[in-house]
Amino acid sequence: MFGFKEWSVWKKVLFYLVVLAILVVELFPIYMVVSTSLKPKIKIWTSISPFESFKPTLTNYQNILFERSFLDYLKNSGIIAIVTTIISLGLGSLAAYGFARFKFRGSGTLSLGVLVSRMIPPITLSLPIFLLVSRMGLLDTYGALILAHTSFSLPYVIWLLIPFFKGVPGAFEEAAMLDGAGRLRVFISIFLPLVAPGLVVAAIFSFIMSWNDFLYALVLTSSTIKTAPVAVSGFMGQFGPDWGMMTAAGTIILLPVFLLALLLQKYIIQGLTFGGEK
Repeated sequence: MFGFKEWSVWKKVLFYLVVLAILVVELFPIYMVVSTSLKPKIKIWTSISPFESFKPTLTNYQNILFERSFLDYLKNSGIIAIVTTIISLGLGSLAAYGFARFKFRGSGTLSLGVLVSRMIPPITLSLPIFLLVSRMGLLDTYGALILAHTSFSLPYVIWLLIPFFKGVPGAFEEAAMLDGAGRLRVFISIFLPLVAPGLVVAAIFSFIMSWNDFLYALVLTSSTIKTAPVAVSGFMGQFGPDWGMMTAAGTIILLPVFLLALLLQKYIIQGLTFGGEK
């Protein structure tokens, strides 16, 4: 197969047009959200074209950050997402190590069961989780959402990390154990540094899934531990949605995810490539 440099001019032009079309489709919604968040209310309702010029204003952001409790909702989302990520990585890396390095009776069925559990639509589990959390007395607490978010991020972390642990040569493990290192020491000192790119990828996706969750946050919280995605749905006025505040809140929610992916893009690419090669 010929490389890109050997393509004809028309093939290159067609390739760049396709890439441009994909970028437009993907970035246009983000442009609409950000631009709307910077428009005055009157301009939002009277604009005919999304590309119509306007004088930017930060009024919507001021209302969100200083006149509402949105900062508290962001704090709740951050705490839940961070703790969920830590728990999912801790348990998921141990489980992935076990599935990858040990062969025991029923290991294939058990690992497949973990994957199947991730395929269950979250909406079907919302009522059972609500009843379980209610009986445990954890409704409207951090613990309720952390447990719920871990339940759907943990299977993903396990299956993402299994190829990374399988890709570590067995000679490293054998050499460490011959030197007297135990299983836990081998896991921490040998395997974790070698699968670090996979851990970064798993952490990012686990954080994003928890940060963006709306369903469980809506079902399991009321007011005390309300998260940012649920708070956005509350900007529905008496006569219609407050698009300025909703888009401003949406932009603020988008920023941590965007910055996280931007700062760690090297590790994301490295991790996904490593996992694909293995």
